[in-house]
Amino acid sequence: MKIELRHGAGGADTSELIDRVFAKHFSNDVLNRMEDAAVLPRPEGRLALTTDSFVVRPLEFAGGDIGRLSVCGTVNDLCCMGARPRYLTAGFILEEGLESETLGRVVTSMAKTAEEAGVTIVAGDTKVIEGAGGLLINTAGVGTIPEGRDVSAANLRPGDRLILSGTLGEHHAVILSARMGLETSLRSDCAPLTKMAEALFAAGVHVHAMRDVTRGGLATVACELAKASGCSILLREAALPVSEGVRALCGILGLDPLTMGNEGKLFLAVPGAEAERALAAVRSAPYGENAALVGSVAEGSGVVLETAVGGRRVLSPLRGEGLPRIC
Repeated sequence: MKIELRHGAGGADTSELIDRVFAKHFSNDVLNRMEDAAVLPRPEGRLALTTDSFVVRPLEFAGGDIGRLSVCGTVNDLCCMGARPRYLTAGFILEEGLESETLGRVVTSMAKTAEEAGVTIVAGDTKVIEGAGGLLINTAGVGTIPEGRDVSAANLRPGDRLILSGTLGEHHAVILSARMGLETSLRSDCAPLTKMAEALFAAGVHVHAMRDVTRGGLATVACELAKASGCSILLREAALPVSEGVRALCGILGLDPLTMGNEGKLFLAVPGAEAERALAAVRSAPYGENAALVGSVAEGSGVVLETAVGGRRVLSPLRGEGLPRIC
């Protein structure tokens, strides 16, 4: 079945779509009430709130799809504030002509990823617009920050060590390859990082800052952290994990892994004395087996890359459009 404008009219066709696709996969005690708003228990601790929108094409790609991506992108933003993700909302903008089978697969993937991440989808909305069979998703996420956690971009301190939880550039490479019609063995790293973040805190690590490496890549994230904290960052090129597949694609297309996006990698700053313990915690968690110590924090400003041949160059954030749009 193809989605038509009548499926967004708010009548019987809308109800049928909700029942056949969304309610079937997102079923839970809160959502099943079908109220105008989710009524939730009062949480303990400070709240973290985030919102995001997802417009990636193609909708399905090696290693994921827009549904998995929307959950991962939202919960990972919460994790990077030291929060435990609790609830998500999801707004779906459906273009007429979208196959209901495609929508069903995306919603199924979204539900499975939410279960993996330990979050509940408690509210949603669906609209249908004119178009060419596309799908856009907007999310909001709420998490709670336990007492004693203080994670912020402003918290970097001289002497901190920097950890990257895995290889750079896979998601960007997969989306670009799909858009160009290239056949590769690469798979997106799209993943929820809730267990990885909790492993750090369970190990007693005093995490100063965390960011997920998405649009703009590691270079952009590092520049943002340096600016927010008033510190300088040194990255070591030889320590940065990059897969052979991504290296090969970069060599062919002239790309830089430092400005390529991921959807399942953490970049974090921890006290130097706790760096090895933090690294072990990340490596013990799902998706963290390729984690590495990749740099350090010092007084000063800006971001410098120590190159593999021993030189140094200043890193700048991504400028212009990092084609293609990866999320």
